[in-house]
Amino acid sequence: MKKKAYLFLIFSWISFLPARAQTQEIPASNLGLVPLPLEVKAYEGKFSLPAKIVIAAKTPDEQNVAGFLKDYFAVLGKVVTITPDASLATVNLKIGAITSKNPEAYQLTVNQSGASITASAGAGLFYGAQTLMQLLPPTAQENIAIPYVRIIDEPAFKWRGNMLDVARHFFPVAFVKKYIDNLAAYKINTFHWHLTDDQGWRVEIKKYPKLTQISAFRNESLVGAQQLMKKPEDFKYDGIPHGGFYTQEEIKDVVAYAQKRYITIVPEIEMPGHSVAILAAYPELACKPGPYQTRTLWGISEDIVCPSEETFQFFENVLAEVVPLFPGKYVHIGGDEAPKDRWRESDLVKGIMKKEKLKDVEQVQGWFNNRIEKFLLAKGKKLIGWDEILEGGISPKSTIMSWRGEKGGIEAARHGNEVVMSPASHLYLDHGQNPVPHSPVEPLMIGGYLPLEKVYSYNPLSSELTPAQHKYILGVQANLWTEYIPAPEKAEYMLFPALWLYPK
Repeated sequence: MKKKAYLFLIFSWISFLPARAQTQEIPASNLGLVPLPLEVKAYEGKFSLPAKIVIAAKTPDEQNVAGFLKDYFAVLGKVVTITPDASLATVNLKIGAITSKNPEAYQLTVNQSGASITASAGAGLFYGAQTLMQLLPPTAQENIAIPYVRIIDEPAFKWRGNMLDVARHFFPVAFVKKYIDNLAAYKINTFHWHLTDDQGWRVEIKKYPKLTQISAFRNESLVGAQQLMKKPEDFKYDGIPHGGFYTQEEIKDVVAYAQKRYITIVPEIEMPGHSVAILAAYPELACKPGPYQTRTLWGISEDIVCPSEETFQFFENVLAEVVPLFPGKYVHIGGDEAPKDRWRESDLVKGIMKKEKLKDVEQVQGWFNNRIEKFLLAKGKKLIGWDEILEGGISPKSTIMSWRGEKGGIEAARHGNEVVMSPASHLYLDHGQNPVPHSPVEPLMIGGYLPLEKVYSYNPLSSELTPAQHKYILGVQANLWTEYIPAPEKAEYMLFPALWLYPK
């Protein structure tokens, strides 16, 4: 890993110009490649695209990537043929032709013969194609030409993630796919899908139909900036029911869509906090008698599920349906912002503490998480949670997503746990880009000030960790929480251009 690979960077892939094409080298700074590859060399001269383009592709991965290139060239008005014969190709795709063992590494060469992308696996080939497309214009033009380049690229981090919260506001499948397209274009390989929260449950669970009949909908939503509301009479609502959910078939479709773009989807099923929507449908899982309704306020609720055997059975049944939908390695259980007021008052919890010899209710959450982790491990999955799960104790196999700064991530890495750095201070893209809170020049947002320079400057490899401990930092993730993002257009406004910049 190159130490300078954190900032604008992401990956790098390797390709070499044949000797006959190595003309005078020129500055590569004006190519507009985002993220900037590890090594870019540009040369005098350009390859003019013919009207008919031939793409060489043999293996399933090569053919998959060729399909994306074909679609893009078609937008440019070119007729494209895909063939296994590399001798006929304008664009040559090849797997297994570089020495890097990194499956996301690639080499891209453009010279007078055309373009060549080589990689050690399909992901690298796909990223090379994304870089090639950035060298092309966005629309059809006369005399399209690609500059002669040699690009070597591979990622700085294994985990390059982005989270979309669909619980606060529901987004249709078409937009989720568009969102995934945007991640793929900038070589982000992990899509964290925040599917459940107090304000909505978004995944079909066949064993619990009330989750989609009741928990997936709320009566109305808060209007205005909640943090500016001091008294109950300040709270105003829009009176408009909001909700929606994804069927299991829709989720399978989205997962397959992401796989073709070499993106892994990590589902998040919140527990034990942020669970009011669950209680609205199944109040028997609470420590305190209901009734409950899917929450219309943002923020944190004191009402959370009780750690009863019925609750464990509920989550195990839910996860038994969720796990087969997502072939990736990780399942996110949330674990954040779980007030223990109800647990402190509960005789059931007091009994658990006595039986398990637990000193406080934070350890009860640790005990809760460990039981869920054992279930996930038996299903072949790894548990990942927000950094609060450290407070009750975690196993060496748990993965931490550090959002309250880097402290939790540093602590976890020192103990040998995997870490994804995701500090709100640098990577919460729902924060504003204007220093004045609730500025009239920007739409309403949750608050905070996150200039692009701060996103750009973030280095997840903390100086408080040793080089040996850095190996536990899987990478970084930016998050888009949607309390104040009710529509796709607003999501895209908040997402760009920050999506281009954070470490890859």
